[in-house]
Amino acid sequence: MLTRSSTRRFAAGVAALLAGPALLLVPGSAAQAGHRSVARSAVVSGPARFEVLSPTLIRTEYAGDSRFVDADTFNAVNREGFAPPKFTSRTRDGWLTIDTGALTLRYKVGSGPFATDNLTVRLRNGRQVVQAAPWADRAAPACAVGALCEAETAKLRGPGVATDHGGYTGPGFAAGFEAAGDFLTYAVTVPAAGTYQYAVRYANSTGGDGQNTTRTLSVAVDGTAAAQVSLPSTGSWDTWAVATAAVALPAGRHEISLTREAADSGHVNVDSLAVVRPGDAYPQPQPPAPQQCAFGALCEADAAVLAGGAKLARDHNGYSGGGFLAGLERTASSATLTVTDVPKAGTYRLQLRYANARAGAQAPRSRTVSVAVGQGAPGTVALAPTSGWDYWRTVSAPVTLPAGTSTVTLGCPAADSCNVNIDTVAFVAPATPILAPHAALGGYRRSLDGVDGGALTAPGLLYADGWSLLDDTESALYEPGARTVTQRSAHPGGYQDGYVFGYGRDYARALRELSVLTGPTALLPRWTYGVWYSEYYDRSAADFQQTIVPRFRSENIPLDALVVDTDFKAGDKWNGWEIDPARFPDPKGFLDWLHAEGLHTSWNVHPSIDGSDPKFAAAQETAKGKLRRAGCNSGPDCYVFDWADPDQLAAYFGLHKDMQDLGIDAWWLDWCCDQASSSLPGVTPDAWINHQYAAENGFAFSRAYGSLQAGGYSNPTAVPTGPWADKRTTLHFSGDTISNWETLRYEVGYTPGESAATGLAAISHDIGGHTFGLQEPGTEPGSTKLPDDLYARWVQMGTFQPIDRLHSNHSDRLPWQYGPAAHKSSADFLRLRERLMPYTYSAAARANRDGLPITRPMYLAYPGEQEAYATAGSQYLYGPDLLVAPVTEPGTTATTSVWFPPGSTWTDFFTGVTYRGGTTADITTTLDTMPVFVRSGGAVVTRTGDVSGDVGNPLRAATVTVGVGANGGGELYEDDGTDHTRHATTALSVRDAGRTLRIDAVRGRHPGQVTGRDWTVVFAGAAAPRSVRVNGHAVARTAWTYSAAARTLTVHAGPQPVRHDVTVSYR
Repeated sequence: MLTRSSTRRFAAGVAALLAGPALLLVPGSAAQAGHRSVARSAVVSGPARFEVLSPTLIRTEYAGDSRFVDADTFNAVNREGFAPPKFTSRTRDGWLTIDTGALTLRYKVGSGPFATDNLTVRLRNGRQVVQAAPWADRAAPACAVGALCEAETAKLRGPGVATDHGGYTGPGFAAGFEAAGDFLTYAVTVPAAGTYQYAVRYANSTGGDGQNTTRTLSVAVDGTAAAQVSLPSTGSWDTWAVATAAVALPAGRHEISLTREAADSGHVNVDSLAVVRPGDAYPQPQPPAPQQCAFGALCEADAAVLAGGAKLARDHNGYSGGGFLAGLERTASSATLTVTDVPKAGTYRLQLRYANARAGAQAPRSRTVSVAVGQGAPGTVALAPTSGWDYWRTVSAPVTLPAGTSTVTLGCPAADSCNVNIDTVAFVAPATPILAPHAALGGYRRSLDGVDGGALTAPGLLYADGWSLLDDTESALYEPGARTVTQRSAHPGGYQDGYVFGYGRDYARALRELSVLTGPTALLPRWTYGVWYSEYYDRSAADFQQTIVPRFRSENIPLDALVVDTDFKAGDKWNGWEIDPARFPDPKGFLDWLHAEGLHTSWNVHPSIDGSDPKFAAAQETAKGKLRRAGCNSGPDCYVFDWADPDQLAAYFGLHKDMQDLGIDAWWLDWCCDQASSSLPGVTPDAWINHQYAAENGFAFSRAYGSLQAGGYSNPTAVPTGPWADKRTTLHFSGDTISNWETLRYEVGYTPGESAATGLAAISHDIGGHTFGLQEPGTEPGSTKLPDDLYARWVQMGTFQPIDRLHSNHSDRLPWQYGPAAHKSSADFLRLRERLMPYTYSAAARANRDGLPITRPMYLAYPGEQEAYATAGSQYLYGPDLLVAPVTEPGTTATTSVWFPPGSTWTDFFTGVTYRGGTTADITTTLDTMPVFVRSGGAVVTRTGDVSGDVGNPLRAATVTVGVGANGGGELYEDDGTDHTRHATTALSVRDAGRTLRIDAVRGRHPGQVTGRDWTVVFAGAAAPRSVRVNGHAVARTAWTYSAAARTLTVHAGPQPVRHDVTVSYR
């Protein structure tokens, strides 16, 4: 909540910005050691240093000049937060070995910078022993002289891999070059010194800047500019041409980069490149050479001999290596592997990792592949559906192999039998555990702008084989207390700085350690976890005051946050910086009214200003004339900001000040389209501006993890500094998606996958999608609406998301704008969202405390279960105790397949039906309900009744829903909704296999804390009781009810002092 004191803080902050930089950009200096002592946990081997932070986390640092860096970076802000662990180190036979008990690291002494063959780690992932080279893929791949090398397999910084045009070779092309500094790099070894031709196959048509003209990129050899390449228009993005530049190369190895320098225009796609001798033709693409598959090893299926349309693909997520095997779509399709080193003839196991989802218009169903050894008769392997093409399952099937070497062919028994993608295969002994590949779990994007059912993501922290490298080399130094950024000094001989995580299957530990190292995910004000209404529609104060909010109240539908979109602005509706008096004649009165109603509000801004804006002259003066005329949605006379410059940053926040003083609670930074930027090296641009908003408002509401310049609006790409700092400040607005069932289906797995990849817990989708897709005539002039079933199901999913924000582009999102069934369903689920506030806020507090997100992918809790990975796209855990499987199929009645993890029973939150763990069931629901289940031993705290919103409604009456069948418990976290430094917790213990709940006396204090609470306990999945007790005393029959149909016992324990224990039990 932005209180009056925080309004004053914003004004003071702006004043400081106007007076001078609040964030000091200090040039690199020799004294970068900082204040930390690392002697107890560091091992030094020449210019390499290894700092053991925990048994599963080791910092690896290489400084060619042996000047190591102890200061924090913008990402790694808390290395001192780890207790020094026990470990051993020794040097023998030229190798340094560090053993923590969980992780063994080996480094070849004196071998130079970390690479593929001189630094390895060894760990256990369950029963699997994993050997890895963490720095292997950080080097530029090799490209032979005279060979065609695909651009998408180069070392990329900035350009993304795309497939949305025709005529390219290989599995895709490198798209974009939209920002200065974007590059791709290959390592080329030339046999003799001389002049070579650097050739590029490219496409150039109308770019994101609206121009269709000759473009340029530059060639750099070993970091030194060598040539500029002119790239004339090719007429369309499906037409490709070859351009060349002469480069002089000494004999030996060189890293050659194709780069967009500041003087280049970029905005091209690059398909491939080659280094050739003068006069040689541009080489033709060659199929990759098949690779043998050693017995006992994990092998890439796409490295087989492919025929009949089988092909390498990269258009989904979660695969290992360079892609996966696709195109198994007809009987002629096949992939033949050569298996070597089989110890003796016999029956072994074939492990096959695959995805099986919707094939075109076909519904998901079980499919089969054939497996033929040599010329023998093929057998078949059944492959059950997975929850999407991004979600993989490994199965094990018997296979009989001769000794030594043989071929194994995977094929399609019938024309419609395959339609699966295969990632890895392994031929192993019968007792071998499932071998997990180095495949990303979850992933992140700056935004889902333009996403229509699916999108590629960048990998983050978690991988299936239990290790990852957080490469922090590019990150600037940072002093969090003073908010000062210092650029790293140059290190002759090179510099590398990265953190090797070796968590095995303990993914939760990885997230905890990420939270310590890079800072915790923000705990937002409590109101943000309630119900939001937002719509890109021309609204006025009268609309909100006279129609919308009164209707919420009359329908008893809760509302916590009201978003005012861009049309509130006077002058230009896109980038104006004054409030339109025609729509909001008394903005302060309007904001005071909102606050009196218990509402908070966020207003939309775009980071640009028109040259005719009344505030422009003052802003340009504050910026000392440095605002850049760049053009934007409002036209050519539009100026943008470089937030790295203190003067421009001050000018930017100065534009907010007079509106902020009126009482706006939060700003929605909609950095979708205008060319504002942050040129500050070493800091992710989104993270930089979001940190500034958080310093003033308490949090940022914005896109995250990159910048507009890194890939653009609908093709965001990862940046070198990574996604690690954003979670400390940001409520992640995921952008403008397409409104259809496919996008709803995609978001089910995306939210927990992003949290698992980045540690950021607060993710906010447009509930209902943003635009296009399935639209019908709406109820207001110029509006549309969704089909009733799609709207109702999207609202249901939003109830169990970190942030529940109804939003659209001129499309109805209010419950009463839909038919009776959808109206009732959406209203009921928005009420449920508000009742869930205690549980949701407690889950958010836990995310802040130990890194476990609000929405959790199934594999986070069940890493040893293949079904946890296969179903991660269709279900997730909401907090610790609720299993949620949103409905993503059309119809007023729909059936959803739900996997119930082993070790627990699961009771339907709505019907009381209990399901045994380790099973799968088809759950049929109408629009009134959805598949939500309480874990046995779980304790879910909710409000007892409905309220209009969180503000002004302290938790004086609470209900605890207990999952009967196991022991367990939970925790209720409370504070005043804004000040998280003063808080209280109430522990809940579930005993006697769920028949007894103990509510401990509250611990801690906070402003506004209630002294008593009226407790109701619901035992879900209970047998009919013989007796019911509260605090050891039998209670009257009128104090409890039992529903045999729902198998639910409800006990009213009555008002109780919060500083007394309460025990409720039944027999």
